[in-house]
Amino acid sequence: MIAPPARRGTGHAPCHHGEILQGVFLDATGRRCAGLVTLPMTGMGSRAEFTRRPGTPPERLTVHPGDRTKAARAAALTVGECARRRREPPCGGELRLTGDIPVGLGMGSSTSDVIAVVRAVADSYGVRLAPGTVARLAVRAELACDPLMLDARPALFAQREGRVLEVLGPRLPPLVVVGCALGGGAPVDTLALPVRAYDEGDVRAFERLRALLRRAVATGDAALLGQVASASARRGQQLLRHPEFDTLTGIGRRLGAVGVQIAHSGAVAGLLLDPAAPGLRHRIRGCVRALDSNGIAATRVFTTFPPLPTTQEFPSGPAHCGGHRPTRPDTPRRPARLPAL
Repeated sequence: MIAPPARRGTGHAPCHHGEILQGVFLDATGRRCAGLVTLPMTGMGSRAEFTRRPGTPPERLTVHPGDRTKAARAAALTVGECARRRREPPCGGELRLTGDIPVGLGMGSSTSDVIAVVRAVADSYGVRLAPGTVARLAVRAELACDPLMLDARPALFAQREGRVLEVLGPRLPPLVVVGCALGGGAPVDTLALPVRAYDEGDVRAFERLRALLRRAVATGDAALLGQVASASARRGQQLLRHPEFDTLTGIGRRLGAVGVQIAHSGAVAGLLLDPAAPGLRHRIRGCVRALDSNGIAATRVFTTFPPLPTTQEFPSGPAHCGGHRPTRPDTPRRPARLPAL
């Protein structure tokens, strides 16, 4: 008997540059849930190729590299979803992952892997999955996910539930971001961080920041967005406790940044500049020099507005070398580097 032909699908997913806002918010029913708004960044991402082999048992699924257990779960879950839609029995296959996103810096590397895999498996079936379905599969594969399956509109996203709490508007205000890596670019083991309990006062504070961010997006107010990002970053320090945080905010104040942003589950951070303010190039150069003189590695300069210019990368410094996350079964073993875009 001749085996059915193998069917190949591909998928891609981007990364982000940490969060603008993260905390606990109220959904439409008034229920508390964790949520975040990420800072998008183009260039880096994860790519997946899935070769489906009809007629093979579904447990015969191979993954390269072999340590991508979250990606393997995502592939198995998506095979089940797509096979059900096509009214076919689930089958095995071969999954290959490549990418250039640093691991452990809070840039969404694992979610990017998972979403690329979901898209590749769906492509092999000729099935188009809605963003909500992709989010649901991603949460099942890794317990919480970033909103990398959505379009470019800024959204408050419940990362543990895989749903959008609010679309804040059509686009972020124009910003220039001078990126850096705190802690020498060392990965952050987020599972080792203590779990913070939020009270009513915290929820009210986060809801106020949500309202301010909504207004900043609606009016294109870069300064107001910077205030929100800085306030959220300061709250995040109650858990992360980056020793360079005060230095970072001080540099921003001296050189006219509208605020700072950090990854609430990593070490990546950024100084936010208003591109409409005078002396932009001078302020960018000043930020880079000030970061480096204080032992904080500048990594890249990018924007939130189209058309996207060439991203300037700073390849030297401790953020461009480093090790891996502490070994765990779900830990990808890519080095925590910041490669050129």
